Amino acid sequence: MKTRPTKLLLPGLFEKSPSARHEVVGWAVCTETRMKKDHPPECRAGKVSGCKGTSFVHLHVHSHYSFMRGVSSPLAICEAARLRGFETLALTDTNGFHGLIRYLEAARRTGIRPIVGAHLKTRSEEAIALAKTEGGYAILSELISRIHLQEGFSLRSAFPHPTADVVILTSDPEIIKALGSKVECRVEVPPGPAGRKALEISRSLGVLPVATNAVTFAHPDDYPLHRLVRAIDCNRTLSTLPSHELAQPGQWLKPADAMERHFPHCPEAMANAVELAAACHTEWNFSRMVFPHYDDRNEDHFALLAQLCRKGIPWRYGNSCDVIEARLQEELALIREKGYVDYFLVVADIVGRRPIHCGRGSGAASLVSYLLGITHVDPIRHGLLFGRFLNPQRKDPPDIDVDFPWDERDALFDEIRKQYGDDRFASVANHTGFGARAAVREVAKVYGMPAGEIKEVTRRMSFWTDPAGIRERAKTHPKFEGFPIDPPWPEIMDWASRLQSLPRHLSVHCGGIILAPDAVSRYVPVERSRKGLRIIQWEKDQAESAGLVKIDLLGNRSLAVIRDTLDAVRRNTGRRIDYATFNPVDDPATVDLLRRGETMGVFYVESPAMRQLQQKTQRGDFEHLVIHSSIIRPAANRFINAYIERLHGAPCEPLHPSLKDLLRETYGILVYQEDVVQVSMALAGFDWGEADGLRKVISRKSPDQIGSYRNRFFAGCAARGVSEGVVRQVWEMILSFAGYSFCKPHSASYALVSFKSAYLKVHHPAEFMAAVLSNGGGYYSTLAYISEARRMGITVLGPHINESDWGYRGFDRTIRLGLQEIRSVTRETVEAVLDERHRNGPFRSIDDLLRRVRLNPADGAIL
Repeated sequence: MKTRPTKLLLPGLFEKSPSARHEVVGWAVCTETRMKKDHPPECRAGKVSGCKGTSFVHLHVHSHYSFMRGVSSPLAICEAARLRGFETLALTDTNGFHGLIRYLEAARRTGIRPIVGAHLKTRSEEAIALAKTEGGYAILSELISRIHLQEGFSLRSAFPHPTADVVILTSDPEIIKALGSKVECRVEVPPGPAGRKALEISRSLGVLPVATNAVTFAHPDDYPLHRLVRAIDCNRTLSTLPSHELAQPGQWLKPADAMERHFPHCPEAMANAVELAAACHTEWNFSRMVFPHYDDRNEDHFALLAQLCRKGIPWRYGNSCDVIEARLQEELALIREKGYVDYFLVVADIVGRRPIHCGRGSGAASLVSYLLGITHVDPIRHGLLFGRFLNPQRKDPPDIDVDFPWDERDALFDEIRKQYGDDRFASVANHTGFGARAAVREVAKVYGMPAGEIKEVTRRMSFWTDPAGIRERAKTHPKFEGFPIDPPWPEIMDWASRLQSLPRHLSVHCGGIILAPDAVSRYVPVERSRKGLRIIQWEKDQAESAGLVKIDLLGNRSLAVIRDTLDAVRRNTGRRIDYATFNPVDDPATVDLLRRGETMGVFYVESPAMRQLQQKTQRGDFEHLVIHSSIIRPAANRFINAYIERLHGAPCEPLHPSLKDLLRETYGILVYQEDVVQVSMALAGFDWGEADGLRKVISRKSPDQIGSYRNRFFAGCAARGVSEGVVRQVWEMILSFAGYSFCKPHSASYALVSFKSAYLKVHHPAEFMAAVLSNGGGYYSTLAYISEARRMGITVLGPHINESDWGYRGFDRTIRLGLQEIRSVTRETVEAVLDERHRNGPFRSIDDLLRRVRLNPADGAIL
C-alpha cells in the first residue's frame, strides 16, 4: 500500500490522521526538496542517496546544563544537529530547564525546531518527559520542582491527574504500569544489549518503542572532556573513576544513518521517534511578561497607583505644578499601557518595609518611583530621562534595583516570602562555572598531581586568568621562573581552559528575586540552594529573556553605616533625622569635604581614584559628583583627562552641532548610558528601540552584535551627512561603555547616598567613623579607618568590659572599640556579657564577671 502525505504541519514533519496512525512509520524529512510532490515515495522515506534526509530524531539529549555530565553547549548541540541533517531536536537535561532559553535561542539561530523535555531522575527511577503542548511545559516545570523540593519523590506518582500534554519515555516497566493510565508512555530503546531488553518490555506491555541515544556530548572527540568532568564531580583520579559513572563513548549526536545501523532489527523504533517528534510542540515563545500581582484582590490597581502618587506630591514637593502634572500623566499612561501597574505597587510595598533604602538604576528616572518612595532623587530637578527607564518601544521588563542595609536583607526576604507565599517567591540563580585557578587545581587533582605542586602552580598564576596562556607567559614573565611546564602540566592547562566554559552548579544571585502572580514553578523549575533557599533554575539573563520580572533587592554596607550613625546621633543628641527626606546636597561643609576628596568611609567616593578625581576637579557639588560617579570607569580614562581639562577652561567645541546641547553638562563627553542612546538617535537617526539595543549590546560586549550595530550606526550617520571623522570619534566614546557603565539616574542615586554619608562625616564624625568600623569598613582595612579617625582629631579608646558594646561606639570626639574586635571570643559570649551588664549593672571585678557570666576557657581573651 502506497502512502501519501497529508496536510503539512511543520516543515519536514507531517500531520497524521487518526485512521492512518501507522502510515507514518519509516517516513523521513527531505530537507533539500521540502517534499516536493514530484519526488518519489522512496525519496520521502529517506531511501534515495541523493536526498539529505533523516529517518530519525534525537529525543534524549544532554547539554552542559546537565551539570558535570554533559559537556556541550546548547549552541554546539544545535549546530551539530543541523550539520548532520536534523531539523528537529529535543533537549532533555537532567532534572532541569537550566539552559532552556539558551537552547531556544540557539535553535532559532540554527534553524532547529526545538522540542522541550527533561531527563527526570530520582535515586532509583529515571525517564524522559517531553512536552507535547505549551501546557505540557508548565506540567514539566512543576514536576521538576517537585523532584527537587519533595523528599522521597517518586516518578510513579508524578501525574496525579490524567494529561495528554506530556509523553513519557522510559525502559522501566514499573513506571509504565504506574503511569500508563494517566499519561502517554513509550518505551525508550537505546542501542546495544539494553535496547534488546527494552524491546522485550515493549512487546510484553504492548507499548510502542522509541529509539534514542542518550546523547551526552555533541561530537565523539568530546568524550575525554566528559571523563574529566565526571572525575572532578566524583573527586576521583582518571585511573580510579568507576565505569558506571561514565556515559558510553558512542553517546554522541550521531547522524541518522549511524543510528539506523544500531536498529536493523527494529526500524519501527526509529520511525516512532520521528512520529513522536511530529506530535510535540516546537513553536516556543517565552516573551510574555510575568508580572507580580499586588495582593489586595482587585484586578485593576491603576486607580490605587494614581492615588498613592497623588499622596506623594505634597510629601515630596509641597505643591504641584504644571511640570509635575504633565510628567506624572505621561508616566502613568505609559505604565498602564505596558501593564506595569502591579510591579510598581509591589516594589513600593517592599521598600515601605524598611525606612532606609536606595532605589537606583534607571528606575530612579521615574517620577512615579520618587512619589512612591521607591527612589529619593528628584527626577525633575536633576533632569533624569524617563525614556531611559521606560519608553513605548522598550520590550524588556522594567528594572528597579533597591539597596537595603546589608544586615537587614535576609529578614526582609523572610517578610516578603510570608506576605506573598512560598510558592510565589524564589531567588534568581547564578550559573557558577570554573575560575581559572579552580580549573587548573581540579584538573591537576584528576591527573593525580601532588597537592604541594598544585598549590605552587596555582599560587604562581594567581594574577593570571587564562590557563591556556600560562605556558607562553611562563617563558617570559619573571614571576614564573622555575615554573613547572614539563608534562603533564601543558596538558593540564589545556584541559583547564576548556573547563572554563562549563557551568558547574547553581548558586544564589546576590539580590534578584521573582514574585510571580501564582506559583513560580509554573514558569520555571524551582529547587533549593545549598543553604535551603528556593531558587529558580535560570540566571538573570535567561529569566529576563523568558519574561520573568526580576526585582533586585541588594545589601549595602554604607546604608547600614548611615542607619547606625543616625541611631547614634539620636541617642547622643536627641536629634532625629529622617532618611527619606534628608537631602544635604546644598550643605556647604559637605560640598567642601567632597571637593577636597577627604572621603575615606564615604560611600562610593572613598577609593583612591575617586578621591584623586575630586581633588583634580575641585568640585564637590551634587551635579559634578553625579558625573564623576559615572565617568570613573577603566575604559574611560582618556576621556576623564579631557573632561578635567575642559572643566578647568580648555576649549570645548562639540563634535557635531546636534550634540552641543545634548552633552553641554558633561563638557561634550559621553558619560551616561543614555548619552549613547540620545547620541545615536541624534546622529544616526535611531529610534528608541534601536538606540536602547545598541546600549545593551555595548554593555554585554557581544562582538558579532557590536559589529552589526556599528555598520548601522555608520550608515545612519552617513545618510544624515555626518563626516566619517566625527563618527569615528563618537563611536570610540561609545565603545568606552563596554563592560560596565551607569545611567544618570543610577549615578544620581549613588551620589545622594554619598552626600548623606559625607554630611554625617562632617557633622557627626565620631558616630560616623564608629559606624563605618562596626559594619566592617569599605575600601580600606580597620587600621586605616582608625588612623583616619585619629587624623580627624577623634580619640580612639580600646575595648572595655563595662563601656564597650558589640560594635564600635562614637560619642563627642571619642570612639570606643567594640567587643567584636576581641578575637577568640564568640558572639554568644559577648551577648551574654552585654545582657548581664544591662540587667544587673557594671562588673566590679574579674571575679564578679566570672560569677555572673559562664565563660568557656576559649573566651578568656575577654578578661
